[in-house]
Amino acid sequence: MPTYNERHNVEKMVRDLLALPIESDLLFLDDNSPDGTGEILDRLSTEIPELTVIHRRGKLGIGSAHIDGIRWAYDHGFERLITLDCDFTHDPRDVMRLVENSSGYDVTVGSRYLAEGSLPGWNLVRRTLTGFGHVLTRYLLRIQFDATGALRCYDLRKIPREIFERVRNRGYGFFFESMFALVRTGHSVNEFPIVLPARTYGSSKMTPRETLRSGSQLLTLWMRSLVNSNLYRPFREASEPPHVSESWDSYWSAKSKPSGRMYDLVAGIYRQQVIRKRLEKVLTDAFDDGSHLLHAGCGSGQVDERLHDRLRITAVDISSAAARLYRSNNPTSSGVFEADISALPFPDATFDGVYNLGVMEHFDAGAIVQILSELNRVLKPGARLVLFWPHRRATSVAVLGSAHWIMNDVLKRSVQLHPPEVSLLKSRKWVEELLAEARLTLESYSFGPADFFVQAVVVARTNAAPAAHA
Repeated sequence: MPTYNERHNVEKMVRDLLALPIESDLLFLDDNSPDGTGEILDRLSTEIPELTVIHRRGKLGIGSAHIDGIRWAYDHGFERLITLDCDFTHDPRDVMRLVENSSGYDVTVGSRYLAEGSLPGWNLVRRTLTGFGHVLTRYLLRIQFDATGALRCYDLRKIPREIFERVRNRGYGFFFESMFALVRTGHSVNEFPIVLPARTYGSSKMTPRETLRSGSQLLTLWMRSLVNSNLYRPFREASEPPHVSESWDSYWSAKSKPSGRMYDLVAGIYRQQVIRKRLEKVLTDAFDDGSHLLHAGCGSGQVDERLHDRLRITAVDISSAAARLYRSNNPTSSGVFEADISALPFPDATFDGVYNLGVMEHFDAGAIVQILSELNRVLKPGARLVLFWPHRRATSVAVLGSAHWIMNDVLKRSVQLHPPEVSLLKSRKWVEELLAEARLTLESYSFGPADFFVQAVVVARTNAAPAAHA
């Protein structure tokens, strides 16, 4: 249960759930509630061994809270996970009905749309918005269930945790996106009717702004599914790499064009004379000899050649063209895979470290968190992640911007020297917040003259080990 300003509800919710005839543990994730909800939960946890409280630094989004709770359940070996709201719109007694209806299904949901009179006390505006959302998920996303409700039971034995890690939305959009991903990957879903009254205390946290944002996210997800018919396809083993991005193949193939050759010549000299030395120093400081590292988004791997003498490096890129270049430049690597770095074909805790150079800036913030979460998954406890990330005030940004202006605006040519950089690194605080969302801790951050003010070097760590079972 995620909480924010639920001091009137939280103790009664705990007592009511513990009174149910079911053996269970309770997990609350409180987003630093200013009304003291977290303090009440801490007091209750001292007397109730089945109760665990996770304090988050602020309002990070209800979807983010659910993802953190799901991760916690996987980390602690639970077989089934029930999620619900703490405001008594979900009747604690429905938990037993949820359990009873979950037998034989991967996911079970309490539905507001199976019986008449299921929304008592709701005003006309809220009824209309909720109904419209259901119509959109039903006819655009083809989800024939209540896709936006939080009363759910997941059978974690049957659902790979990677499915949840690939969900981008951290707000209310988490609910329909996670259901979309589960349905797309062939998981069985059951639903049963529930009554969902208005809140007992306080006001709905689903603000008009959040409603508009969720609607936009739903339409975005629908368009993504139209463009990519394989979106959220079932996971494949490493021997069956995912579909390769044609846009990245086009980028690497463009190296044969005159403008591409000139850019690659200049960039290659810079990589060999500046980046290579800096990368080798950073990795030498961060990792012991013999460490097994993942180069996530390896590209051509021009700067990796000397690293193989002291490190075991497995490389991954979504482009087959890039993978071929990497194999050619690094014949002694431990392996090269064509794979999406947001859905890696490796088991949990495989690598001693992960690194990349000039990758994260090509993704928006939501995708970055998804990628960081996936990299976290394949890292061992306490392992390091090293990111070379171009800064928005980098000298290279000014130089390449000027080059594009001359070639495209002055000379009227259509030239793109590199893929769009939509998320140049903004600041230490900004990257620290992104890392925190992926459950990574910033260890060091540097941006300066060592590479002529081009790339910031970010070093982060995973959690040392899972916490003990409550």
